[in-house]
Amino acid sequence: MHPALQGLITIIVGVGGCVGYFYFSNQFLDKVLFPAKGENAGRNINRANQIRPWLFLFPALFALGLYLAYPVFATLWLSLTDRDAGGAFVGFANYRQMFQEPKFWEAMHNNMLWLIIVPAFSTGFGLLAAQLTDRISWGGIAKSLIFMPMAISFVGAAVIWKLVYDTRPADQDQIGVLNAVWLSFDGGAFSILFLKIVPVLLVALFAALMAFTIYRTLRPVLGREKGHGKSHWWAFVLRAFAAIAAAWMIWLSLDAIVSLVPARLPYGEPQTWLTIPFWNSIFLMVVLVWIQTGFAMVILSAALRGIPEETIEAAVIDGANPFQIFFKIKVPQIMSTIVVVWTTITIVVLKVFDIVFAMTNGQWETQVLANYMYDKLFRANDWGVGSASAMVIMLLVTPILVWNVYNARKEMR
Repeated sequence: MHPALQGLITIIVGVGGCVGYFYFSNQFLDKVLFPAKGENAGRNINRANQIRPWLFLFPALFALGLYLAYPVFATLWLSLTDRDAGGAFVGFANYRQMFQEPKFWEAMHNNMLWLIIVPAFSTGFGLLAAQLTDRISWGGIAKSLIFMPMAISFVGAAVIWKLVYDTRPADQDQIGVLNAVWLSFDGGAFSILFLKIVPVLLVALFAALMAFTIYRTLRPVLGREKGHGKSHWWAFVLRAFAAIAAAWMIWLSLDAIVSLVPARLPYGEPQTWLTIPFWNSIFLMVVLVWIQTGFAMVILSAALRGIPEETIEAAVIDGANPFQIFFKIKVPQIMSTIVVVWTTITIVVLKVFDIVFAMTNGQWETQVLANYMYDKLFRANDWGVGSASAMVIMLLVTPILVWNVYNARKEMR
């Protein structure tokens, strides 16, 4: 059968099936189950109206149950069984095996780095781009260029950046942009400035930002923020987790500064960037930041345009400078949108697989949870441990989804 004809038949059957379902289900409800006649006509009409919304919701609920709920329970069951033993129940043996593997903890460590760095930089760059592009005449063109990576698949973006990080032998021309730039440094004052002083200042600035994050996160808990209402227990847990993560990033930043200052850099030698532990994970994160910055920019730009002009005009009249207007007037008013963008990117990060798979395949200490799950399921054929790692990913994603739903309902109220 010709694909076009097959597609047309599928559309006709699909649309016709939906129309038929809604028509005949309503006819059955009104004519057979609760007919609007006789002594109980009023009661039947009320009952039919109570059931009717569920008729419309049933197809969606059935599809969600079939394609979401069932796979979750099936994966949970697989994580508690041994497929090689005929599906025998083994309890938490797969989880114990997973927790004993260094690759799993490597994946957890890297996912933590991804969770802290990618949402922060994507949201920060997106907010900066949204603010600056609205102040220039060719802002529309700039936004189009920044948003363009969103149209590229993760694998396509990985291939592009793999060429950027490409390495050739020292006696050949470098096609990788990063190595071409690296070979221009010779160890002089220019090299010390850009490879020593500037990185140290940037890392120190990042550590200071993390310290400020800890202060802002714990300030309501310590009771130093007036007018702060009573918070739920899980809000304290999230704040404590955020503070611990920020403190961990400060420790990593200080460690990086201590190791960078006395380091002797191999000038004039092309580097295989994707094989350098820790830094190769940063290079992989750059790809996702490059993609997600456009998403953050579009959402935050719309939020910035929705800020009432009266508040900005009042701040200008009171003598506020542009930085005060941005950080004390604009950012607080769009904080809910920033949180939504942050959490959305966080969910994307928790599921990141394509970039790591296409660029390093989890080698050289770049393993992440999704790639670890893929290796266990489809390479090692270890369905028990693979399903257990899938449940770990789901458990990490679930609190963020609950947080988003809670905030959405809170705003609706």
